[in-house]
Amino acid sequence: MRKLQFLPLLVMFFVLQSATTVDPIDSIAELFKQGNSAELTKQMASTLDVSLLRKEETYSNTQAGIILGKFFTQNKPKSVKVLHRVNTSNAYRLGVLLLTTDKGAFRVSFTLNGTKGVLQIIDLRIEAEKA
Repeated sequence: MRKLQFLPLLVMFFVLQSATTVDPIDSIAELFKQGNSAELTKQMASTLDVSLLRKEETYSNTQAGIILGKFFTQNKPKSVKVLHRVNTSNAYRLGVLLLTTDKGAFRVSFTLNGTKGVLQIIDLRIEAEKA
């Protein structure tokens, strides 16, 4: 009977632990909402594929951060909505966001890949949202 005394405490521990784990897709969505290219750069792999309004190129994370900074300067973010997420693996994630700015709506998709629990953006696409 004494063993069952600690069961509610154990259950609460696991619930709180899982509640405090932040999904990397949600973290990146929040950075897009803030228009924070500096913090997004920290989430990027050393090189990544970037497609921004139909211009595709492979950039260093520094170059990609500069490009994102220009994008955010021209398009002030207002809101972000997570449209789709794939998180079936600890080493691979995919997120699709709807980014609403003062100039219109954009569909943002990104791929996260990594090892040992460190996920980095390896692919980033920003396209005009089709009405």
